[in-house]
Amino acid sequence: MNITLEKSSTTEASLRVALTPEDYQANVDKKIKEYSRQANLKGFRPGKVPTSVIQRLYGKSILVDEVNDKLSKAVNEYIREAKLLVVGDPLPDRAKADEIDWDTQKDFEFVYNLGLASDFDVDFTKLPEVTVYEIQAGEKEYNDTLADLKKRMGEHAHVEEVGQAGDLVYGTFKQGDYSEKSAIPTDKITEAALQQFLGKKKEDVLTFDIQTLFADEKGLKLATGKDDLTGEFEFTIEDITRNQDSELNQEFFDKVLGAGKVSSEEEFKAELVKIIQENYKREAEFLLRDDVQKMLLDNIQIELPNEFLKQWLLVTNEELTEEEVEKDFDKFASDLRWTLIRNKIAEAGDIKVENEDINTYAEAMVRQQFGIYGDDNGMGDIIKKVAQNYLQENKGQNYMNVFNRVYFGKTMDFILTQVKTNTQPIDVETFKAKAGVEE
Repeated sequence: MNITLEKSSTTEASLRVALTPEDYQANVDKKIKEYSRQANLKGFRPGKVPTSVIQRLYGKSILVDEVNDKLSKAVNEYIREAKLLVVGDPLPDRAKADEIDWDTQKDFEFVYNLGLASDFDVDFTKLPEVTVYEIQAGEKEYNDTLADLKKRMGEHAHVEEVGQAGDLVYGTFKQGDYSEKSAIPTDKITEAALQQFLGKKKEDVLTFDIQTLFADEKGLKLATGKDDLTGEFEFTIEDITRNQDSELNQEFFDKVLGAGKVSSEEEFKAELVKIIQENYKREAEFLLRDDVQKMLLDNIQIELPNEFLKQWLLVTNEELTEEEVEKDFDKFASDLRWTLIRNKIAEAGDIKVENEDINTYAEAMVRQQFGIYGDDNGMGDIIKKVAQNYLQENKGQNYMNVFNRVYFGKTMDFILTQVKTNTQPIDVETFKAKAGVEE
């Protein structure tokens, strides 16, 4: 086998792959013998079909499969060993492939068109600084945070009936042989469904069309672990809990800050303001991450094979039109450049994602959807089950989506340890305006 790379520019190349019988014939003969032993053809004893018959009936298809298998492995191995920065997929030269005579030809040559990204480096020492905003919190932020903490630190009290949006209703979904325990956060269901739940008590049975229960598909999937449930369901209420705000007392102070840290409301406020300042770093980090991405894109030049990529998009997405590709290409190219930069940094930083990371992220998604903060009130096993159901749904796509979020999150965390920064104090309102945050 002979493979030759011919570059027409820094971003486009062709890969010529020449095969001779020495590359494929041994495996073709081996497979023909295997077919002969396994074939069950009329007029021949099982396992005794002559290889000449197999050759006549299946020889061409066996040859094509073997050559294509050799090609695929050879092209991928060459790209990997040559460390080519290929974007899109290799596109075979269809005209040249159509010229092949599989009945008589012994030597073959295939040509693949490649799109290449230009080589680049990420040298953080040569990149400009990025501003880290230090948000200064005031009285409004203290009051808002206090109200949120009182809600979070409140207890899930068991109540007799569903009385308001936000009550968490535990029970069992049933439809025919289907039976599944779960919980329904009533602040995630439609207004019509809420009216059906209000006033209901333990052991009451509700009947509803499950597709009209939640305000969106995400709510249904996270509550049941499935997105394909349809039709009328029964739901038997087994428990109802309601989050009750904590009172501003010593027990609340101890829960928030630790036992004995403060003993008065004044001391509590002083400590909480410090915590608020620290917590606001997270808000500033969202803007920082966007600014870091923009800085890297602005300062790391990567040339892309634009025309090749447009062709590749059309070939691999038959539903797209040329007009649609042109319209969205700049955004696609920017996202591709960011992916290339991010992947190079991740490789240099040896970023790894473990299965435990994925499970933890998925369970956090479920907790957020259910509105569960702190103590899970015995819902731990249900949370884990719903999270696992979600990860297994959609033919593994959900799992890959979560994997990518975790992977990219870890990569950005690493980037933030490498970039040069300068700190600038800023008040909350000015920060919101700069970050484009709407009230």
